[in-house]
Amino acid sequence: MKQLFLLFFFTLSLQAQFQINGIVKNTNSNEVLPFATITTDIGNYSITDVDGKFSITSSTPISFFIVSYIGYTKTKINIQKNTPFYNVSLTQTTDNLNEVVINTENAALAIIKKTIALKDNNNPQKRLKSFEFKTYNKLIVSANPDSISGKIDSIIVRKTKKGIYYKIDSTNYKFKNTVNKRHLFQTEKVSQFQFGDNKLKETILGTKMAGLKQPLYEILAFNLQSFSIYEPKYELFETKYNSPIADNSLKEYNYKLLDTVAIAGRNSYMIYFKNKKKSKAKGLEGILYIDENNYAIAKAIVRIRGLLDISANHDFEYFADENIWFPIHKDFQIIKGKNDDDIKIFGGTIQFDGDMEQDLSARKKQPSDYIYLRSESHNFDIQNNKNVKIPNPFYAVEIEKNALNKEESFWETFRKDSIDIRTKKTYSDLDSIAIRKKIANRLQFGKKIINGYLPIAFFDLDMRKFFSYNNYEGFRLGLGGVTNERLSKDFRIEGYTAYGTKDGAFKYNIGAAVKVDKQANSWLGVSYTDDVKEIASTSFLIEKKPFKIYDPRPINISTFYNYVSWKSYFETKQIPKTESVWELAHAEVEPKFNYTFLQNDKLYTSYTMTTAMASLQWNPFSDFMQTPTGRIEIEKRFPKFTFQYTQSLGRLWDNDFDFSKFDFKTEYEKKYLNGQKTSLLFQAGYALGDVPLTHLYNTSPNNITKETIRQRITFSGKNSFETMFFNEFFSNKYALFQFKHGFNRVTLFKKIKPSLVIVTRMAWGNLEHPEQHLGLGFKTLEKGFFESGIELNQIFNGLGLTTFFRYGPNQLPKIEDNIAVKLSYVLNLGF
Repeated sequence: MKQLFLLFFFTLSLQAQFQINGIVKNTNSNEVLPFATITTDIGNYSITDVDGKFSITSSTPISFFIVSYIGYTKTKINIQKNTPFYNVSLTQTTDNLNEVVINTENAALAIIKKTIALKDNNNPQKRLKSFEFKTYNKLIVSANPDSISGKIDSIIVRKTKKGIYYKIDSTNYKFKNTVNKRHLFQTEKVSQFQFGDNKLKETILGTKMAGLKQPLYEILAFNLQSFSIYEPKYELFETKYNSPIADNSLKEYNYKLLDTVAIAGRNSYMIYFKNKKKSKAKGLEGILYIDENNYAIAKAIVRIRGLLDISANHDFEYFADENIWFPIHKDFQIIKGKNDDDIKIFGGTIQFDGDMEQDLSARKKQPSDYIYLRSESHNFDIQNNKNVKIPNPFYAVEIEKNALNKEESFWETFRKDSIDIRTKKTYSDLDSIAIRKKIANRLQFGKKIINGYLPIAFFDLDMRKFFSYNNYEGFRLGLGGVTNERLSKDFRIEGYTAYGTKDGAFKYNIGAAVKVDKQANSWLGVSYTDDVKEIASTSFLIEKKPFKIYDPRPINISTFYNYVSWKSYFETKQIPKTESVWELAHAEVEPKFNYTFLQNDKLYTSYTMTTAMASLQWNPFSDFMQTPTGRIEIEKRFPKFTFQYTQSLGRLWDNDFDFSKFDFKTEYEKKYLNGQKTSLLFQAGYALGDVPLTHLYNTSPNNITKETIRQRITFSGKNSFETMFFNEFFSNKYALFQFKHGFNRVTLFKKIKPSLVIVTRMAWGNLEHPEQHLGLGFKTLEKGFFESGIELNQIFNGLGLTTFFRYGPNQLPKIEDNIAVKLSYVLNLGF
């Protein structure tokens, strides 16, 4: 979802209208004072870094600022016109010092330990049985016009003997005129939050997005910052970091007591925290204001500085009756960071100024350098420990049906400040621009392209169908897709046709479906298919294949079966946190290789199968949003579980065999703060009864039978066994396990940045009555299969190299036959 968010706003940066910089030193020794507190007259906070330097930016004028440091006399500095840098000297004093601040590091640790020990008593989601409140949120993307030079620049194009030719650049001039009148984007939202039974739900009562009649639901669900600083994993811009008051936070953060301040008339410790890692953007830093009496968080400032500078504030109000600080306000801001590395987002390059400590020539400021994003939320109508009944608690977010059509009087009721001319102009201008430039259509077009569809009028072409290759069909050229909402939101027609240049045969599919439940996105459909499929391959009906420009594994597959099938199906999301497909199918199957199935003394070279299938995916830990148009998974969490049951239907519709199949898969993924990732996959299947080889299990092999390692070099798959030969093993019951761990990309040279992944795979299985399968030689997996390898992905322009080694009971006699070297390719869209 972060990718969609970045696609929408492209680049977020800020050059504030008012900025002051300076350094704080000891008057007597001239030593710098790190972590001194800077407070402006308008309430901005900052602290000096390890070199005693500070910088404060503001969208409104600053008249003065106060510098304080424990053990030193506070100093007030008045802002002087045209003076951007201030040398501040503080005088040390021994008067009125509290003993607790003699050793600020030890004092901070003692305070933090008490805060951690008492956090459950101070956390509203732990302490209170229930609560509810309403929130008004406003998000804007804008720029401060006074920061932008409005002059029209002349740029030298070239010099000749006849003179100098100029090109007029009015980019900044036009941009300044635009942001003088309106913001670049804005959205408002009013929500009701309800907490009970350890669940927090947001119901969106009203929402409006400038330029869009129907908002982007993914933007509404985007989590800019955590609800609470008490969460063990604090989330900032959809990235989770260890909280500074998590149980194990002392291992990860350094703390320093800066000062004591009064918040809402209660004294609070001001604790600075910073991740112990020295590299940039590896963790959080900020300030915690901790109540001296109950050690609760009274205010929190959190930030990350890197490619993007991100800051978040949390403000609390003290409720004396419950002796608890409750969140009442939070804000979030993204500005452009200082970095000499460019980053790419969907093919567009975002440039950054060089690091300040390096001697890098400054580039010319672009309009994007002045842009910032700011989100601000105000909580009101707070009620604690009331009888809260949460409707549909299995949705983390739910949008009311009439939330998109609120009158202006609704917004005037909830806005914190009265709407200004610039805000009004933003809505009117962007609405007209969106209609004129068809912004909504462009956004929809982009979303479909990412998912692999090319919309043309009322039909979405499926780009997966254009081109592929395998050893049986040769080049498979095709065309296919599905009708879209421009034709009908409640009815669809889909299909494809393809031609194999090697087998010289056409394949096709045609189907139609009707929506029977809008909220659950339930469809009832029928289809007819004449196509080929890899033998013994395991596919879960519920799983949607992600869009790939190419799929390398099928290139070397040569054993397929043809199937001509009719099917009816029902797909739904009716059951909370699940998706399911229920199917009734009739198929005529013909293996396209030398194979005969022996069953009850009868030989089958082709057969009829009538089956019923139920396929279900369950994501119990994910969060979902219910919108007026259906359900969206807004936060994917692991593990995920997929179940599938297939049952042949006796002699119905000339069915030849009686059998049952049970399939199961679970996936787990853990991302670490340092950018590494661990992935686990467990998959199993069990087939009972008379099942021909075409419908058994092959555990996804991906190695071709050639003499030398060089001859066997092909492309690696995603979850396939790279040293297992095609058609080497078949099973009617199996289990496989895969472990992957990916490390950060390592820069070897300027454009050589490989990503190291270590992989281990193992599988076990067995085949009952192998004598029934004639014509194809194979082995069984009762002794197990094991392989491990190293992937060096994205070495250069997406290309990589992988090496795997086969070991264990099924290791081959020749060492070289156990080695597989493969190419890998990762298509980088700039995500």
